[in-house]
Amino acid sequence: MINWMDEVSKRKESLFEDLYGLLRIPSVKDGQTSEPGAPMGKEIGRALDYMLDLAERDGFRTANLEGYVGYAQLGDSESDDYVAVLGHLDVVAATGDWTSPPYEPTMREGKLFARGAIDDKGPTLAAYYGMKIVKELGLSLKHNVRFIFGTDEESGSRCMARYRETEKLPLAGFTPDADFPIVHAEKGQINTPIMLGKRTSDPSVAVRNVAGQGTAAPWRLLSFFGGGTANMVPKSARAVLTAVETERLSEMAAAYSLYCESRGSKGAARIEAEQLVLSMEGKAAHGMEPELGINAALELVHFLVAHSFQEEAERFLRCVDQYLFEDYAGEALGIASADEITGALTINSGILQYEPDGESFFHINLRYPVTDEASRILEGIAERVGKYGFVIEPPLLKKGHHVPKDHPMIGILQRVYQEMTGLAPVLLSTGGGTYAYHIGNGVAFGPLFPGKTSLAHQADEYIEVEDLLLSAAMYARAIYELANADFHEEE
Repeated sequence: MINWMDEVSKRKESLFEDLYGLLRIPSVKDGQTSEPGAPMGKEIGRALDYMLDLAERDGFRTANLEGYVGYAQLGDSESDDYVAVLGHLDVVAATGDWTSPPYEPTMREGKLFARGAIDDKGPTLAAYYGMKIVKELGLSLKHNVRFIFGTDEESGSRCMARYRETEKLPLAGFTPDADFPIVHAEKGQINTPIMLGKRTSDPSVAVRNVAGQGTAAPWRLLSFFGGGTANMVPKSARAVLTAVETERLSEMAAAYSLYCESRGSKGAARIEAEQLVLSMEGKAAHGMEPELGINAALELVHFLVAHSFQEEAERFLRCVDQYLFEDYAGEALGIASADEITGALTINSGILQYEPDGESFFHINLRYPVTDEASRILEGIAERVGKYGFVIEPPLLKKGHHVPKDHPMIGILQRVYQEMTGLAPVLLSTGGGTYAYHIGNGVAFGPLFPGKTSLAHQADEYIEVEDLLLSAAMYARAIYELANADFHEEE
């Protein structure tokens, strides 16, 4: 019987040497350095070349698909069927305050710190070494194994779109880019701005517009902006307003202070040149888990909606407040749903803007159960926001993804995980998206173990060394067993 941990331990020094080299490449997408052979930019191109050079060194057959994606293949089968492992080489920018330089890998207290340590260069090298171990042990394989190196996972997955255009999809596969045990389902996604028109489409909607009765609204909203990233809960928001009676600005500032105190919010008010500037600080969180954050923009809207503004601003504030404030499940919009596979629908608004002389909108980042339909959800939203004169822009849609629990790959990965960790191999779902979505019978398998904290996309990102080594051992065994599994053609 093969001791997979022993095999990883024998290669520990070279694994980290190769990983350090990859982590030192600042492979952030850069359109300014895009060129033929490196469509995502010079540094991502360099990272792809680095991995393909390692694969050639180790005796794998390699291919580079015009710099969009590359792969290394193991096996002698003449069939074009294969099992896939997918990792990505691009990283997000290393913002924030780092204890050590983000592109200089550093060991501290059993952890390896660097941008990409856990998302996704560390797990990619662990899985690559798993395939390398299978090769070096000379084990017989029923199916070829293909390790696919992606370059655009963080910003659109153009790499996998190109791969699907030219390559046959695998029998099955996994990506080491989420959580252990196994993420076998991903929610569908709807991303789109919802734009405010210049007048209400439904005259039955009551908008407090005293101006329509011949009297000017007491307050005028000059601008509003919150957030900035569609798939994040807004951490900050800002509104600028003025009053017909400018002496009331201090009265509004005092009311805002009381509002923030009553809600435990972090807000500030200042008067500048007969204008009142209100700011709000919330708590950022990923758009797939909006309940973990505090949406600063919605907190600020909820204060403003209690006051009377010009008609267009009224429609903006009332629509946003009615349908989004403290409602992450779409109940007010009439679109709430849930299933046993992926759980409940969630909705986040990560960008909100009001400009009287420009565009006014709120952007939704919505994750819906795999058994639901985007058309139902969009129809429900359109009906309700239309009452306030909002129109949904053509949305960016991503269908849900689900590998049934009786698929043979699921049983193999569950057995590997349980026998090598002693932990229950429960099946998970996510509101996020991984490369698994792009290959049909794909799942995410690690690298984050239950109960562990991930600093992916944050300062001082790290992976625990022992977790990385255990992952490599599990990936080696999983690759071997998947490469010898019986997959039916319909799967």
